[in-house]
Amino acid sequence: MYTTTNEDGILNNYADEPKIHYAEYPAIWEQRKYVLQGLFATLIVTILLITLTADCENPVFH
Repeated sequence: MYTTTNEDGILNNYADEPKIHYAEYPAIWEQRKYVLQGLFATLIVTILLITLTADCENPVFH
């Protein structure tokens, strides 16, 4: 931990900064997994919106 003292005697503590590491470019199988996750999420949101708008007695978006 890094500590400094100002002219009034007040201590300032600073946490150690972690070392920077860069992410690696995702492999082709990881990219395909991300595409499938995106398609599945889009499908869920689409089904949810269709279900919400199909209620004729209390339309949400009308």
